Amino acid sequence: MKVPYAKNWQNETDNLRKVALDCGLVEAVKWGKPCFTHRKKNVAIIIPLKEACALSFFKGALLKDRKQILQKIGRTQAGRWIQFTSSKEISALQATLRSYIHEAIEIEESGKKVLLKKASEYVVPEELRARLNADPKLNAAFEALTPGRRKSYIFHVSGAKQAKTRAARAEKCAPMILGGRGFNERPK
Repeated sequence: MKVPYAKNWQNETDNLRKVALDCGLVEAVKWGKPCFTHRKKNVAIIIPLKEACALSFFKGALLKDRKQILQKIGRTQAGRWIQFTSSKEISALQATLRSYIHEAIEIEESGKKVLLKKASEYVVPEELRARLNADPKLNAAFEALTPGRRKSYIFHVSGAKQAKTRAARAEKCAPMILGGRGFNERPK
C-alpha cells in the first residue's frame, strides 16, 4: 500500500519512530503506517500528511496534555495528535513526547477507555429530521442504519452553514439511506 506524502516526511517519521521505540513500544505496520503497540494494544501511530507529519495517540483524549500541544483530529472523540513540520521540532519536544508516550502506556495498562458519545446523542439536523418525518419508509431505513452510518449523515448534513444547503443535502442522502449505506460508502 502506497502512503501519500510518506516520502516527504521520511526524516520526521524516522525520528518519531526512534522516540516511540526507545519508550518500549513495539512497531507494526497498520493501515499502511508505522503503528506502535503495548501488549498488542494500539498506543500511537505516525501519519504523514500533506503539510505535516503527525504522531497520533489512539486514546489521546485521556492524556493530561500538560504542554497543551495535542490537537483534536477532526470529529474523532478519542484520538489526539501532534503535528510536526521539521525534525528540529521533534528534537525540541523529545522529552515531552517520551512523557506523553509513557502516560499513554500507563493508560493502556490501566484499561481505561474513552467514553464515546453514542450516535443517538448527536442532534439530527432539523432539515434531515424534517425529511425523515415526511417519509416513514426513509425514517425506518435511517433508524435501521448502524450508529456510525447515522452519524455520517448527521455530520454531512449539519456541516452545511445555510439551511437551504442542509435541506438539499438531506434530500440527496435519501437514496443512500434507503440503500442501507453510510454517507461515505460506495454502492456495492
